[in-house]
Amino acid sequence: MRGILVTEGVRGEGGVLKNSEGRRFMFDDIPDNYKPQTASDPEEGWRYVQQDKTARRPPELLTRDHVARCINREVKAGRGSPHGGVFLDIAWIKEKLPNAEEHIKRKLPSMYHQFKELADLDITKEAMEVGPTTHYIMGGIRVDADSQMSTIPGLFAAGECASGINGANRLGGNSLSDLIVFGKRAGEYAAQWARQNGQVAVDDGAVSRAMQGALAPFDIGDRGENPYKVQADLQDTMQALVGIVRTESEMQEAVVRVQQFQERAARVGVSGHREYHAGWHTALDLRNLLAVSEAIARSAIERKESRGGHFREDYPDKVAEFATFNIMVKQGSGGAMQVARIPLPPLPDYLKEVIEEQKS
Repeated sequence: MRGILVTEGVRGEGGVLKNSEGRRFMFDDIPDNYKPQTASDPEEGWRYVQQDKTARRPPELLTRDHVARCINREVKAGRGSPHGGVFLDIAWIKEKLPNAEEHIKRKLPSMYHQFKELADLDITKEAMEVGPTTHYIMGGIRVDADSQMSTIPGLFAAGECASGINGANRLGGNSLSDLIVFGKRAGEYAAQWARQNGQVAVDDGAVSRAMQGALAPFDIGDRGENPYKVQADLQDTMQALVGIVRTESEMQEAVVRVQQFQERAARVGVSGHREYHAGWHTALDLRNLLAVSEAIARSAIERKESRGGHFREDYPDKVAEFATFNIMVKQGSGGAMQVARIPLPPLPDYLKEVIEEQKS
């Protein structure tokens, strides 16, 4: 059963990651300052969770991007689970707790329920198969920090679709505060902008062209490409070539393929009625999916280092120079995508003070 989201709480409650050989592979690649006391006994992680919070944390609780890369390594090395992931085992704690089943159900009720109902798997007795999936986007529409207005007048963005506070790796739990804080700003400034600008003239010609473009797949009909097939091929390409571990040659190949997909997307066709037409919606979505895919690939090619969730096998180290600018993508005058480096402003003194206070 693909598509089930597994909460990080499973690892937080003592769940361990194992490969097809039954080995806790996370011990193979952990920072020197993060060495657990023993590399063989899973109880060390259990002690941290249940008793001694001062004990060193188990390697399964390393950052999400690091765990994802380790899982990816095991799968590529042929040590993955039958469905292309690894095993996440919380059932092992029954060795330590006489009431382990009730403990798991109480601590992880949604996980127990969804795996039992959707996958017919009892996590109190069996290990789950898990793998990395798309998470929070670290980037998005360029907006003003105060008003949240984009470079297009009147277009405001907040939350995951807007670039801003997350840098190279989102902190766990801050997505809700991101929405609340910057959603409030976006709403207030959007209302203010609307009051100041009054009525907006609508370009009827632009509306007509947009409608014709949206209905184009019906004109092509069954003679055209299947939109679901184009979407699936795009997903496979981005997963394989611009995925968890990246190299320049693979990403350059992805850019070429995306341009080929754009040609195919222009030929997609659908038939039937417009109401609740998922195929038609997919045909419309393709235009945005292709634009975002190309932007991600071109930006990742430009960033020749590894930082946060962006890991390049050909540039595995962090480079200080790349911390001085953001990478921006925009549409050029001819319609082609242009990549530019935008220098970051110096950190204000009051923020420097906050950082120094946190360090001390």
